[in-house]
Amino acid sequence: MLNQRGIEFNACFDLLNLTRPALVAEIHHEYIEAGSQMIQTNTFGANRYKLARHGLEDKVGPVNTAGVELARRVILASFKDVLIGGDIGPLGIRLAPFGRVQPEEAHTAFVEQISALVSAGVDLLIIETMTDLYEIIEAIRAAREVAPQIPVVASMTFTRDDRTLLGDSPEKVAHIIHEASADVVGINCSGGPNQILRILRQMRQSLPEGRFSVMPNAGWPEQISGRIMYPAAPEYFGEYALAFWQTGASLIGGCCGTTPRHIASMALALQTAQPDQISTTISSIVAESEENAPDEQQPTRLSQKLSAGKFVIAVEMDPPRGLSTHKILAGASLLHDSGADVINVADSPMARMRMSPWAVCSLIQEKVGIETVVHFPTRGRNLLRVQGDLLAAYALGVRNVFVVMGDPTAVGDYPEAMDNYDVVPSGLIKLIKQGFNAGVDQAGTTIGQPTSFFVGCALNFNPPDPEQEHKNLRRKLRAGADFILTQPVFQPEIAQAFLKRFIEEHGPLEIPILFGILPLINSRHAEFLHQEVPGITIPDPLRTRMQLAGENGPRVGAKIALELIEQICPFAQGIYLMPAFNRFDYTAEIIETIKKD
Repeated sequence: MLNQRGIEFNACFDLLNLTRPALVAEIHHEYIEAGSQMIQTNTFGANRYKLARHGLEDKVGPVNTAGVELARRVILASFKDVLIGGDIGPLGIRLAPFGRVQPEEAHTAFVEQISALVSAGVDLLIIETMTDLYEIIEAIRAAREVAPQIPVVASMTFTRDDRTLLGDSPEKVAHIIHEASADVVGINCSGGPNQILRILRQMRQSLPEGRFSVMPNAGWPEQISGRIMYPAAPEYFGEYALAFWQTGASLIGGCCGTTPRHIASMALALQTAQPDQISTTISSIVAESEENAPDEQQPTRLSQKLSAGKFVIAVEMDPPRGLSTHKILAGASLLHDSGADVINVADSPMARMRMSPWAVCSLIQEKVGIETVVHFPTRGRNLLRVQGDLLAAYALGVRNVFVVMGDPTAVGDYPEAMDNYDVVPSGLIKLIKQGFNAGVDQAGTTIGQPTSFFVGCALNFNPPDPEQEHKNLRRKLRAGADFILTQPVFQPEIAQAFLKRFIEEHGPLEIPILFGILPLINSRHAEFLHQEVPGITIPDPLRTRMQLAGENGPRVGAKIALELIEQICPFAQGIYLMPAFNRFDYTAEIIETIKKD
């Protein structure tokens, strides 16, 4: 809300209590008018560690006191019975053993802030958006030391895999916060209402005697044209407000992206609910959890789109050769804005040294906001490295994996490099789907928790040995492949004939196929692909068109790509675009044309 009113993200929001009190008061007023029965002070970062970043470490008392007084004045002017929650966020530093700040130092900082809030007259304390159980325990301990009579809400935030940043489960979090003597166990920030409801159910089952608070974000944030946007509509929040109540939440609100309209929708839903709609018994929660609760780990967006039967557009990008990622991020942003659904990041294409793809995937997802697929060749990796790299990708938030054999090192920058492998693509797919996704490694040893990888495999419609390609595809399907990406298609009739024969001999192909589309750039490009790349045959008419195109080659190549896409649409669930020579501009035009049609 402050950012929407022109305050930059790098500004000290807490200092506005002193420098622009009318702006803060205006926002408080909007939430009260929307139906809030409690407002939080503008003191989320008003501790000495965060204030020190702005040279304000000596302003802890004045900033917190002003935050409470502002909230009280707005409440008095509203003539409504509204509580004041003293907002306490994380210190912004890591505690030992994961950082250098000792628990007693953190405790002292929390005591300082909480003392100011309590002296100014808050009704309760809200410790929120914590990622570290060590830190939240020190905050609760400080609250009990300063004001044992004031209620304490202690709230943690969770990542997409329903764990804290340090890997703690909802059940563990609930018990530790409860045992630390907090009055209310909270979940805030994290993802949208769907994830928060899932975590609430787990906590409530594990701690039936607990009281719970839920304050979700308005969905997972996306960066659109340089702005952070949250997708969840107010009406959606209203629907979930009832679900939160039915599941046992005592305090319901919102976090990032939650506007007064979201609060109004939740307030209306709860105020107009019929008595028979409200049930907080643990037995109904357990039954619903057993039958209807979603999987603990949310499917990827690619998985959800393909499962819903949507036509998906994937685009391949090569990692940079050096340290600079500016160009690939700019290209990914262009493709995202044009309507691409997912970015595929290749791994050392043509056996040439490049940045590791899971690092690039992580950067694209974080900086651009579009989901990625990491290419994962088996060649050149032993089983130790295969499994370590998978864990690394997962830890970085990369969930979609495209398993391939990979290019032989003999064709690349280091022809004498080791080219061995311990597992073929079908074996790696099995390792991921039946091992990692079940929570164990190749040796059957637990990896702590199951992964939720969504795994793709490769297919060549024009192989030298069709029978062998059929066998390989069947192995990949039996291993558990979720989707297929194909080699570039220039003859849709051959692809259709391949699929028809496979179905006649082996039954329906029940996983989605994204057909490879490689836009041609010029005649030399077309001839190279036709003459030198195994598995690619470009018909004479298409090569003739590229010869006649001259300098207009990229435009003609894009037109041919659109014609091929039109031909394969009846039997494809998506396309896999492979921009040659990083011509993302023409690729973006192709995507925009498809979206218009």
